[in-house]
Amino acid sequence: MNPSPTSSPGAPASADWPLACVLVVDDEAGMRSFLEKTLARRCGEVRCAASAEEADALVRKHRFDLVILDITLPGKSGIAWLKELRDLGFAGEVVLITAFADLDTAIEALRAGASDFILKPFRLTQILNAVKHGLERALLKRENWVLRRTLSQRTPPVGNLVGRSSAMHALEAALQRVAMVDSTVLIRGESGTGKELAARTLHHNSPRAQGPFVPVNCATMSPELIESELFGHARGAFAGATKSRDGLFYYAQGGTLFLDEVGELPLPLQAALLRVLEERKVRPVGSEQELPVDVRIVAATSHPLADEAAAGHFRKDLFYRLQVVEIELPPLRRHKEDIPDLVAHFIDVLAPRLGLDAIGVSETEMGYLQQYDWPGNVRELRNLIERSLILGALNVSALYPRPPVPPEDNSAAAHHPVELHAMERQHILTVLESVQGDKTRAARLLGISRRTLERRCAEWAQP
Repeated sequence: MNPSPTSSPGAPASADWPLACVLVVDDEAGMRSFLEKTLARRCGEVRCAASAEEADALVRKHRFDLVILDITLPGKSGIAWLKELRDLGFAGEVVLITAFADLDTAIEALRAGASDFILKPFRLTQILNAVKHGLERALLKRENWVLRRTLSQRTPPVGNLVGRSSAMHALEAALQRVAMVDSTVLIRGESGTGKELAARTLHHNSPRAQGPFVPVNCATMSPELIESELFGHARGAFAGATKSRDGLFYYAQGGTLFLDEVGELPLPLQAALLRVLEERKVRPVGSEQELPVDVRIVAATSHPLADEAAAGHFRKDLFYRLQVVEIELPPLRRHKEDIPDLVAHFIDVLAPRLGLDAIGVSETEMGYLQQYDWPGNVRELRNLIERSLILGALNVSALYPRPPVPPEDNSAAAHHPVELHAMERQHILTVLESVQGDKTRAARLLGISRRTLERRCAEWAQP
């Protein structure tokens, strides 16, 4: 009878090795023991199997970054099983080892999907280099996936934090101070204030800057699939799961996972997230394996999460765990002196991206922008500049349903006071009317969230 599969307990990875899980498949007990002890202290977790059948059972329940596979096994050969492994959708690295090989065998192994090929007996440096290079290739694949995902976002953040006001200076100082520690951070701010941009600033100024930054909008993810998206799933975990899949925690290894609108997570997922924060391990859906994770969590919310917790809509223990460090972003109406810098920045960045000429903004037009209350904050200003670039001139009419009073005309302003809140209300109602009351479309046109729009409408409905 073959020895039963074994595994080494998860251990911290060596400083110059990526955190990973490795499967060793070899029928020699001495070789399994040697590789297990050698690799466990370098890359984290190592599991072992003595045959292709045992390895197959492990792969169906767990996920591995790399497999070390002996070609000569009892029963099914290593190459035959490798072909089946690739058919199952396994995309990790595979290092084949054998004591009997010729050129034809090596070619067959590479065609079957091996990433490296080593002859026994091998030196320690040979196997360590093969495994380390394989894990580095796996890390590069993760980073490429994150990059493609980031580029596919509809409206990615533009540039760096912009502004010379005291509010922005205070924010930059807080982000710089918090960036150097690895604590969990909760960013609070109204919709459109730039919470993801603040999170990216934290990441790029932290010791994790070389790792991936993975943003997740919890409000837009399907409640049925969000657990699988975050933690991954095993093959056959649910209907339609024909292949195993890695979660976003896996892709964020060594970097930062940004959970935007974390208050929208369903309560069962909140419990799972709390376990991850406390144990630093994730369990893919349908898997028996707990995977160690090295990820910094930065969460954000546009709602008073403390009130949500008090009302029972958000777990109090998770709220306190996320609120290790809290940073609040100021709404644009509180630092309107930064509007000229923001306008210039958006024009400089968006015009080349759109392939359009820059537009000029007169002092009078800038005054109009600084009168407006900006319910959609910086995002609304960005959207306005983008529309204006397309139209070829500043689209002030998008903000005011009727021509505003020129700000430098003090006598006119005295006879016709500018009621900003009334203008904002009229503008929002005009947009709602233009889309036949569709609040989702209206919120998109205004550059604000649907919840913010509903809150505004509820305030106006109050006596």
